[in-house]
Amino acid sequence: MAKLTLEIITGEQLLLREEEIDEVVAPGSLGELGILPSHAPLVTSLQAGSLRVKRAGDEDDFFVSGGFLEIRDNHVKVLADAAERGAEIDLERAEAARQRAEERLRGEATVDRVRAEVALRRSLMRLKVARRRRRGRADMPAGSGGAE
Repeated sequence: MAKLTLEIITGEQLLLREEEIDEVVAPGSLGELGILPSHAPLVTSLQAGSLRVKRAGDEDDFFVSGGFLEIRDNHVKVLADAAERGAEIDLERAEAARQRAEERLRGEATVDRVRAEVALRRSLMRLKVARRRRRGRADMPAGSGGAE
């Protein structure tokens, strides 16, 4: 049976290059995108979110902050603005970023609200990815923005 080859690349590093991937689920700009072997060629933009990699009964999560994805000949290439493995996300640092963004949004009218909202969404997605990996499930406590 055909398999996928996956590369996750940022401006700083080749984060992952792996063969024998069964499925990739990516945060496309219009919603989640499931990629299986023999997928049609495609280039699309990515939004901040969880990139899930499935292989032989195992699954890994990555946070991507946006970028582009290309599929061609069972090769999936993710060119991410920034990316990190879910297991390596520092929960305390991500929680602090969420709190800072929320404080900015509650604060002065001179705050760049769009930028603060983007920071809040990014921190919530990083927390979601990190918690999914640590708990083995995607749900989050009520009020923590897990629907992002």
